[in-house]
Amino acid sequence: MSSHRDFDIFYSRLLKGQRSAIVSGLNPSGFFHLGHVGVFDTNLFFQKKYGIEVYAPISDDESYVADKIKSQEEGIRNGLKLAREYLAYGFDLNKTHIIIDQIYTNIYNLAIKVSKSITLSTNMAVYGYTHSDNIGLNFYPAVQSAHVLFPETLGMRNVLVPIGPDEDAHLRVARDVAEKYGFEKPAVLHSRFLPGLDGKKMSKSKGNAIYLLEDEETIKKKIYSAFSGGRVSIEEHRALGGIPEIDVSFIYLKYLFLEPEEAEALSAEYKSGRLLSGAMKKILYDKVIEKVSKIKENYEKIGKKELSKAIMRNDCVDLEELIDKYGILE
Repeated sequence: MSSHRDFDIFYSRLLKGQRSAIVSGLNPSGFFHLGHVGVFDTNLFFQKKYGIEVYAPISDDESYVADKIKSQEEGIRNGLKLAREYLAYGFDLNKTHIIIDQIYTNIYNLAIKVSKSITLSTNMAVYGYTHSDNIGLNFYPAVQSAHVLFPETLGMRNVLVPIGPDEDAHLRVARDVAEKYGFEKPAVLHSRFLPGLDGKKMSKSKGNAIYLLEDEETIKKKIYSAFSGGRVSIEEHRALGGIPEIDVSFIYLKYLFLEPEEAEALSAEYKSGRLLSGAMKKILYDKVIEKVSKIKENYEKIGKKELSKAIMRNDCVDLEELIDKYGILE
């Protein structure tokens, strides 16, 4: 994590035994990749160590109004698939609550409430929206605030939201409206951006990410073609050493898999020229395969019973019917 808002207050309250929760949103326009691991591991750490309830809103409505997906049906299908994958990561079924907005539409009651304090001027200033943007997109900051504040309606007034820096606008709005309705301001942890495999910004459209359910051969090809900090030849590498600061495999290892002292030792080996870039990639490949193999094993164990336990829904929703309709378990 790279920065925060009021994490010290959150952590102090947590240690004093105050009922606490984590809110960690997901977007169903794509599927999970290594860029999500930092936030997931943070959520999982707090859940395992402190028994924290984790709320995972899946913003299928935002994906639709922002044209990230083609239809509402695609949003539900992707949301259900993401729910299965999220649970496969290792979260406790008894302490994990997934909110797919089209399935748990009760979330809109809270969104309507806080929407009175979010103006069009705020949206335009914070998000850069214009008068030509659709009203669904303009209403979504109220829904996002409702996601963040929802645990407080259940008595959990100490809330932490781990996010990427690009999502901070949502939390600025949520924190601004919180006190107007008697809520505590949620604390925020900003995660570090990881580069894509090509060393540029990680993006679904660029295909420069490693997905957590990809097959081993695809993962191997991606890792071994990743941007390297190695030299143009083995001889030059031995003489000058590698550059770990720009080596994508090392960056992933440092921030996702290794303890600080392990990363420091690996960096020293690379800089000395004793460790080649191919060997660095092999270390990353082994770590990634170990992780995704466990996720895939868990994924096969997540069925209707597990999904029904974790996914929140309105009383009128037949979740098992939706699971069958969209072929989530196929």
